[in-house]
Order: sequence, then C-alpha cells, then structure tokens
Amino acid sequence: MSKVIVDGLCFGEGPRWRDGHLWLSDMHDQKVLKVSPDGHSEFVVALADDQPSGLGWMPNGDLLIVAMRSKRLLRFDSNEISVHADLSELASGFCNDMVVDKIGRAYVGNFGFDIHNNAPRKNAEIILVEPDGSSRCVNDEVLFPNGTVITPDGRTLIVAETIAGQLSAFDIEANGDLTNRRLWARLPEGAVPDGICLDAQGGIWSASPSTNNCIRQVEGGEVTHEIALERGAFACMIGDDQLYVLTSTTSHPEKCKTRRDARVEVYPAPHPAAGLP
Repeated sequence: MSKVIVDGLCFGEGPRWRDGHLWLSDMHDQKVLKVSPDGHSEFVVALADDQPSGLGWMPNGDLLIVAMRSKRLLRFDSNEISVHADLSELASGFCNDMVVDKIGRAYVGNFGFDIHNNAPRKNAEIILVEPDGSSRCVNDEVLFPNGTVITPDGRTLIVAETIAGQLSAFDIEANGDLTNRRLWARLPEGAVPDGICLDAQGGIWSASPSTNNCIRQVEGGEVTHEIALERGAFACMIGDDQLYVLTSTTSHPEKCKTRRDARVEVYPAPHPAAGLP
C-alpha cells in the first residue's frame, strides 16, 4: 500500500536518508528540504541562482550540493555556502546526481549534452572530487550518468546510464579511479534508470520516468519487484523499511513551476538500504 507524504513540490531529486529523515532537492524551486517520515518538511538551504541536484555529506557533517547550471559542487556547513569544487572545465553538460563515499570523495555525473534542446547525444564524464576539492575525470564514456551507488565494501560503483537504459559497474581503485567497466543490468525495454538505490540483498531499485514505475533488479538484470505508478518516477531511496519515490507529471522546468504537483510517495521496501548514498 502506498501513501503520499509530501505534495506540491516543483520537482524532487537526489533523495537521501540520514538520521531518520529524507533529504531531497526541490530542483526547480532551488531548495534543499528535510522531510520526516510523517511528511513534515523542513527548509534547509536555498540556491538563489542555481538548481540543486545530488546531495551528500563530508565526514564532518557538512552537506555537499550539486549546483547544476554553474557546474559546481557546493558545501554547506549549516551556516554558509561555499564552493567546494568548480567542475565547469570538466563537465560537458549540466551536473546532476552524485554519490559521496565514506572519506568524502564525491563522484559527480552530468548530462553530457543539451537534452532539453534535442542536441546530438554524446557521452559524459564522471568527475571525482577529492575531499580537498581537487577534481579530475575518472571516466568519459558513460551516456547520461545519473543516479549512483557504492556497494557496502566500498569497492564497486554502479551508475545509472539513463539514456542507455542500463546500470554500469566499475571497480573503485585505492586512489578513487574507476576501472573494469561492465554491464550490471539492462532495464526492461522502454524503461530508463534515473535515480537509483541499493538494498542489503544486493538489489538495485531504479526509478523509471518513461514507464511510470520503480523496478528492482539483481545483477544480470532479473526483475524481482515492480511498483506501478500513476506518474513518472524520477528518484528513489530506502529509509528504514520504506521505499521513498519522488514522482512528477513532468520534468520540464517551467511546467514544474506552474503545476507544482511533484510528490514524495512511500511504499514498503522488501529489504533495508545498504551501501551509499
């Protein structure tokens, strides 16, 4: 059984579970929010001139926020926002989701091309930002890298290649480099992975906006669970025994601002969360 705990968002992205709360970016409203399981929303911080997307935390608790349009990684210490890393020379498209590991290294994806204006498709970069803010490209052969997870042992990174309709895995080397790229799972025909999350039994949930559902797969591609939705699913995150799904009727910026009908929907999760984020 499902329930809607938050309605009236512009467009929710980057959900994370931390300290008993769901954190998310209301991208087109330029805000980061913190939501309790009963749906109480708390304002965290706003980006006056940008759109927030992926979220993560440094070991000291500072919040990292992907600023999409300026291609920067911002750092919020609960009082002030600073620039943690400028990725504008490395990212070929708007930056989007990311995952932050236990020592504060962030892996940031980007669009790669102007999807909103029908530009030719081309691969994008996964950018590694070190804890000191230095950054470098660790792969440039992924098609629209989006939701990303790291396995509990810290040795494997799995990224949703949205436009390719697949999940790809990499080995994480000691210095943070990514090697041994391989296909982890291909989504069913017509489905595309946007935001993803990993569970304790090794399954990955993919939010698929093109097919209005959330799909759980194991490595190799077998679908073990599917949640049918009435609208597009753009991201998901497990918190305790619940799967939080961010849904919307559109992802178009102006339509999102006009409609304000994006939601946080909640469904039972068969397994608890694992790994990162």
